Amino acid sequence: MEGQRLPLHPAQRPPIEPATLTRHFNALLRRARLRHIRFHDLRHSAATLLLEQGAELVVIKELLGHAHIDVTATVYAHVRLRLQRDAIDLLGNALRNPDETTT
Repeated sequence: MEGQRLPLHPAQRPPIEPATLTRHFNALLRRARLRHIRFHDLRHSAATLLLEQGAELVVIKELLGHAHIDVTATVYAHVRLRLQRDAIDLLGNALRNPDETTT
């Protein structure tokens, strides 16, 4: 394969072996002096960030490829609880200081 170039379009390239991906990912972490995480953890982080930024749970479910929204809701329940607490705090602040509330 030396001297040959891989096609740029992902559909024309062979699949990446999981072990190869893990090896390259771990090398990047070491080079960047970041703590070790699993590549799969990036998926969870992305979904958590999307949820925290207000993305709909059904959209996150579709992006993750979950067959049922119950799976997504269960896995990310801790994030949803924190967002609910934050929303209650916002409401409490608005009720205590109605003049400072923006709509």
